[in-house]
Amino acid sequence: MLHRQNLLRSAVTATVILVILGGIYALWLRYQVEPITRDGKVRADMVPVAADVGGLVSEVRVSDNETVKKGDLLFVIDRPRYRLALEQAEANLVNAQTALAQAVREDRRNRAMAELIAAEAIEQGRAKVEGLRAAVGQAVAARDLAHFNLERTLVRAPVEGTVSNFSLQPGTYLSAGKPALALVFDRSLRVEGYFEETKLPAIKVGDRASIYLMGVADEISGHVQSIAGGVEDRERAGSDGQLANVNPSFTWVRLAQRIPVRIVIDKVPANVRLIPGQTATVVVHPRNDGREVHRSLPW
Repeated sequence: MLHRQNLLRSAVTATVILVILGGIYALWLRYQVEPITRDGKVRADMVPVAADVGGLVSEVRVSDNETVKKGDLLFVIDRPRYRLALEQAEANLVNAQTALAQAVREDRRNRAMAELIAAEAIEQGRAKVEGLRAAVGQAVAARDLAHFNLERTLVRAPVEGTVSNFSLQPGTYLSAGKPALALVFDRSLRVEGYFEETKLPAIKVGDRASIYLMGVADEISGHVQSIAGGVEDRERAGSDGQLANVNPSFTWVRLAQRIPVRIVIDKVPANVRLIPGQTATVVVHPRNDGREVHRSLPW
């Protein structure tokens, strides 16, 4: 009886040890070998919106975090000033055209009376006509530029997206080319997972991926679009044309470099909202196409 109890205890102990070892091995596979990372981020392209002309902001048509469509009016810059500039350019064009018409009539009259007028005067008349034609061309260009600037006082959304970091108010003076707000380009939403280099052999372009946002249980499905072509070498410095500056120290414990892997989002649950900057866990599901996948060991 005692012998049987000892055998039972030994069997239970061995079973517990095997379960623990199996759990450790499963955890090691999942976090050290299988293509999974908890270091993922939701990302999107940011489109800075700047005024093409300078002036006082007269109207603001959007608010922070508002969703806009391509072509929607965002804000208006001092239109009366640029409308006056257009009227002045149109008046200058009329003056130039009038002077050209007068010079053309005089040139025709001089050529008709070539026997009574000196050749030098005729040449001067022709040169005057050519100069006024060039002046008319410049006036036309100035008018078109003034009209273009007047249209650019209406600042519109270049892409469909969400307004971000917006605090513009009427009366603010904006310089040409200075960003006034940023648009989150919604169609560029994606997830980038930073995988350890030891896991890259198991990842292929086109592999299906599961994405889990922090604090959200629902799965977001996607697939691998691309793998980064390179990352910064922090052990080496120096610019082109100089000798390499290599870090002389070497640590025996080497941490695997993390490589960005871009994940295209295929399907998002209805109750999940993607915001650039969110933290995500990315699980890549390698395709079972019969090809052998070599996994690097972590040592």
